[in-house]
Amino acid sequence: MTQVAPPSPCLNICVLDAARTCSGCGRTLDEIARWGGMSAAEQWQVIARLERVRQQEVAAAGPAPAN
Repeated sequence: MTQVAPPSPCLNICVLDAARTCSGCGRTLDEIARWGGMSAAEQWQVIARLERVRQQEVAAAGPAPAN
């Protein structure tokens, strides 16, 4: 069975930081360059990594301030 590829995580906010990671989508420059040639499984691995990073960032930020 062929796995369906995820949509690109690109947010059209393409700014690389010093670590060559996009501040918009969170992918590395290598991941961005290789995205179109990756298998669906590889793309899903990138999406999973991005989600883990986002969850860690939310946890590190702590609870939202009360209104």
